[in-house]
Amino acid sequence: MKRRISRRSFGALTLGMAAAGLPVVGSAQAVQYANPHLLMSPDALMDALAPKPGHEDLPQGVGIAVIDVRPREDYDAGHIAGAVHLDPNAVVAPHSPITGALHAVPEIEKLLGSLGINASTLVVFYDDRGGFHAARMLWLMEYLGHKNAAVLNGGYSGWTAQGGPTTSQWIKPTPRLFQAALSPRRHASAEDVLAHRSDPDGVLIDVRPTHMFEAGHIPWAINIHWADNLDATGFFRPAEALLEHFEHHRVTPERNVVMHCEVGLASSHSYVALRLLGFPRVRVYHRSWAEWSTDPDLPKAIS
Repeated sequence: MKRRISRRSFGALTLGMAAAGLPVVGSAQAVQYANPHLLMSPDALMDALAPKPGHEDLPQGVGIAVIDVRPREDYDAGHIAGAVHLDPNAVVAPHSPITGALHAVPEIEKLLGSLGINASTLVVFYDDRGGFHAARMLWLMEYLGHKNAAVLNGGYSGWTAQGGPTTSQWIKPTPRLFQAALSPRRHASAEDVLAHRSDPDGVLIDVRPTHMFEAGHIPWAINIHWADNLDATGFFRPAEALLEHFEHHRVTPERNVVMHCEVGLASSHSYVALRLLGFPRVRVYHRSWAEWSTDPDLPKAIS
């Protein structure tokens, strides 16, 4: 039976986090995301792009890049007015022996610069799969050292449901210079995963569906499906619900978390969920099972 966190238990967790010097997610009375800037609502994006009366103090699209990471045919059929297109797999090296492995950093820098992104740009990514592709881009931006990126909550469907303006006009951005400042604490290699096993606070999360996990997994991984981060409408679940969900699996803010999936895509979704909650130690093993499963020297299990 799933154990729920009571208001009293959550209050104890909050006090414990504060005592340990960890970020406090919220009060027991009103649990909020610790990092709400990582998730933008459709209404907030509308205000940022074209402020409503009384909100004129908000930036009017200056320094904002809205990036559509849906397939090209979906973008052509209709997209957020002002959004530029990025193929969902544009950051993936097509000829790598490891499926899903990323391009070299200089190539990704050029790609992001071509989208009109520089160090000061607020970047908002969206898709129509609950943030599946947008989350990878947010993780990648944080790994590259960019501190001003967000996922549009609810994606394109959420935008249109709120009456957001759309167009089928192709947008050509003005290229800018993007330079990475890598943040290794956001990234894990296979060697890091092996070393992480001996960390008493460590937890390795395999975010793939259960049938894939059971067919083969890293022996000390636990299975928490990425899609459970979302509610029935495709929006990220509220903070308290996400906390309860991860705490049920003994994933709490003091843990040292590494996560992976099949090809380094879905794991980023759970990375965003834990970053929203303020977990301080969260990394993505982006080469994931695609690399691990093909190396005969790495341990594997089935269940």
